[in-house]
This record gives sequence, C-alpha cells and structure tokens, in this order.
Amino acid sequence: MARIVSVIVPTRDRPQFLNHALASIRALEGPDLRFEILVGDNGSNHEATNKVTQAHGARHLIVTAAGAGAARNAAMRAATGEFLAFLDDDDVWTEQHIRPHLQIFDRHPEIEAVFGQVVMTDPDLRPIAPPIPDDIRSDGDHLKMMLDGYFPQIGATMARIEVRDAYGYFDESLLADQDWDWHLRVAGGGHMEHVAVPCVSFRQRPSGSYDALVLSRIPYTRKVFMRHAIPVWRKWRSPKEWLHSYFATLLGFYTYFADAAVERAAKGDAKGVRFAVRHALLVFPFRALRQLLMPTPLRTAFLWSIGLGARPLVAEDAKLD
Repeated sequence: MARIVSVIVPTRDRPQFLNHALASIRALEGPDLRFEILVGDNGSNHEATNKVTQAHGARHLIVTAAGAGAARNAAMRAATGEFLAFLDDDDVWTEQHIRPHLQIFDRHPEIEAVFGQVVMTDPDLRPIAPPIPDDIRSDGDHLKMMLDGYFPQIGATMARIEVRDAYGYFDESLLADQDWDWHLRVAGGGHMEHVAVPCVSFRQRPSGSYDALVLSRIPYTRKVFMRHAIPVWRKWRSPKEWLHSYFATLLGFYTYFADAAVERAAKGDAKGVRFAVRHALLVFPFRALRQLLMPTPLRTAFLWSIGLGARPLVAEDAKLD
C-alpha cells in the first residue's frame, strides 16, 4: 500500500520556479509512495500559479497574509497525509529524498522528524559546495547543533503529521527564520534524527546581491536565538560558550557583507564597499575591526574605497579568514 506524504509548498509569483519544484516532487512517486501537494499562494498572480498547480495535480490554496510562514500554515492545516514534507518554490528535491526518511520513521516509532542534507547550488541549480551538514553531533543533540549556527533547510525535513499538534505551526509574526524557529521547537522535543543523504538542491542568490533581505533577517535571527537559547542556557558550560553560539548564528550575515565589500571593490564600486564594511562592523564589530587592521582583502577593499590604496582586481581569489 502506498504511503501518503503531504508536501507543503509556499509560493509567491514564481510560476516558472514552482513548476520545476512540483515536477521534482512528482518524480519521486511510485507504487509505494504518493504525494498530496499543497501550495500556499500569497502572491498576486493567482491565475498563473493555479495553472502550474493544476498541471501537477496539486491543491492551490490562496493565502491573504504575507510571508512564507502564513503560506506554509495554510497548507499544513489542509494536510491529510501520514507525514509532512516541505519544499520552497525555488528549490527542487533530489532523487534520493523521502524514502530514507521513511525508513528511519519505520525503524524508530519514537522519532518525530528527520532532516537530511542540503546541496547549495547557483541560480541554475549547479552545485557549488558539498552537501551539508557533513558533521553531526555524536550525542544527537540537534537542538544544540542548531543553536550553534546550523540552519536546517526546510526542503530536507520530514515529520510525522502529529508534530502539527505537538509543536504548532510556523510563527507568522516572524517574517524571516520562521522555519528555523519551527525546527528548534521540534528539535527541543528530543525526537529528531538526521539522515546523511542529499535531499534538496537549494538555490543561492548571486553573492552580494540581496543587501535588503540580509538586513531584514538579522533582527529575526537574533529574536529566534534568544527565544530558544535562553530557556536551555544550561546546555552551555559558560557564558563565553553561550556567546560563541550566538555569534555563530550571525556569522553568515557578517560573511555576506565582508565578501560583498571585496567583490564590490573588484568591480569599482567604492560606495558599495563602504556600505558593506559599515554593516559588517554593525554585525561583528570586533571581527571586522581585526580584519580592517590586519593585511586582509577586507582592509585592501576598504582602503581603496576611501582613496588610500590600489583597487583589488580579482575578488574570486580573495579569501577572508
């Protein structure tokens, strides 16, 4: 008898991407596996999105509230399968997804959710890095792993339908990191497992091309970390270790701006360099100051931007420490 998995797909005015995403879901079906695809749509072009959902036999749910969390929640409420799975509209599943998760669920009835590996890709879905995570805590404390700076990609996660009642829905007040917050709640239950299988190809935007998005995410990342880390502060051996985990969750934002400064210098964008350096300082002031005082690519880029040095020519070869 075929297993029924409800797949939650939020979308907003990206029918071409959505078409690829839904096709990757249907490609995994077989005699043993069927998908109930639920598309939560809070975009403005409902007609185009509906055509794509109908072409793939999915259910189209129009959502009036903004944010991926609201779109996911509408789809989750309508789910009737034995399990929940997820996929964002601009990503695709790999051929290896789902069945390894189901094997773990079948072997371990106590497991509530399973997360797999993610393959980072360029906008054309070409892999740009090995699958992550490649190192899992030996003690199985996935909550601590996530609070130490690992952000699971929702497309690689499956859960039993019962988590909907046990841990609730996505927090719609969070306009970023709703999925991290939800993962942390589920991981806090202590019944989450990992499977070392690449499950989702995760599209990355071109480096340095989304300043506004990064800036909008930072306060939500801080809020979610505090929400979950303060109640379990005993997991850390000292305040210093706790702070190390806090900064680890923000490292990606710092790296974004530090790398952007170097890349913009190579393109001759002095104003863009100064903008990126300023925000790198706001995220990690001590780390940024150290790199600005030492002979690093960031220092070279900044000095050029204020007329005190030669312009870097090749950003791709510059590695920030």
